[in-house]
Amino acid sequence: MTRCFVCHYHEISLKRLNRPYFEKILVRNIKTALKGTVHGDVRRIHGRIVLDLVDQSPADEIAGRLRKVFGLVSVSPAWRLTQDLDAIGTAAWEQMQRRQFETFQVRTRRANKQFPLNSQQVNQVLGRFLLEKSGRRVRLDDPDLTCHVELVGDSAFLYFDKYEGVGGLPTGSSGKVVVLLSGGIDSPVAAYKIMKRGCRALFVHFHSFPHTTLEAQDKVRELVRILDQYQHGSDLYFVPFAEAQRQVVALTPADTRVILYRRLMVRLAEKIAREQGALALVTGDSIGQVASQTLENLHTIGSVAHLPLLRPLIGDDKEEIVNQARRLTTYDVSIIPDVDCCSLFVPKHPETRSNPASVDHIEEQLDLDGIMNDALARMSHERIG
Repeated sequence: MTRCFVCHYHEISLKRLNRPYFEKILVRNIKTALKGTVHGDVRRIHGRIVLDLVDQSPADEIAGRLRKVFGLVSVSPAWRLTQDLDAIGTAAWEQMQRRQFETFQVRTRRANKQFPLNSQQVNQVLGRFLLEKSGRRVRLDDPDLTCHVELVGDSAFLYFDKYEGVGGLPTGSSGKVVVLLSGGIDSPVAAYKIMKRGCRALFVHFHSFPHTTLEAQDKVRELVRILDQYQHGSDLYFVPFAEAQRQVVALTPADTRVILYRRLMVRLAEKIAREQGALALVTGDSIGQVASQTLENLHTIGSVAHLPLLRPLIGDDKEEIVNQARRLTTYDVSIIPDVDCCSLFVPKHPETRSNPASVDHIEEQLDLDGIMNDALARMSHERIG
């Protein structure tokens, strides 16, 4: 009897002819996530991933890491046996004696269609054996304990626990994106949601140092560290924005400042995206949440983008976003007080009904190429993870 983890996916199974491509990336990501831990082979077996353990394997740590691998919907510590019902029943009873329960059931999945009994028949044989051994009641609806048996290839896998994974698609299977990451609540959640769709995220943060503090940049680094648990190796670009803001404040009407800031950010992020081979930009916008996120302003800001501008939170309200941030554990970092570049020089009455043509006209007062070249020349890059 060998210890292992049985890992299940769902969405990948719908990919038909492309399924091997996604499975291969998923196995690669699992190996990357487990670097530094002692474990055995990782392999694909009939619609599941099996990770063998050895005596020195830190099972709890491995389980925690596997639960953060995009693509996996569940992770189960299991035992691999031969496909002998007597051996499976004996092993199941040995493990069940260590648990507290009054009711139980057996659930079998038979991937090996050559096995002489079907799933229901296996359930009955093992259930009868375990009932006699335990003297407990069989209950098919919400039992205290479920004994899972999977007959795959020439092996049987036995397990009792299913730990929920994050699901989604494997990181890197959908290409690269650039996330415009502030220190607030919304953009880290947007990053997580787009990463869950298989995208590898590059992060761009705009700062106005010395008008903002270096601690504000540390806060962004910590947010990226949290997000990096899901992709293992993240690029973070710090783009100085103080000079751009100085020109906007000096040369343009106060009510359009935030719109102008954000259009500049989109242009700069797109430059970085093209240089790094990213295919889209990602923001934490949600319709109507603040003045710059009215539908009209979102249209005006997005009109300068040539790459797709993705907004994963567009239909979420603030409570939904906060709850997601708490689950992600970015919330406590995001609420640390700081001043971001967009909160500087904010007018009392910002424009809420802008249109691209009027803002294009205002931008004629600015040296856009000069602003962007200066910001990109002074940009810094860090590798996290």
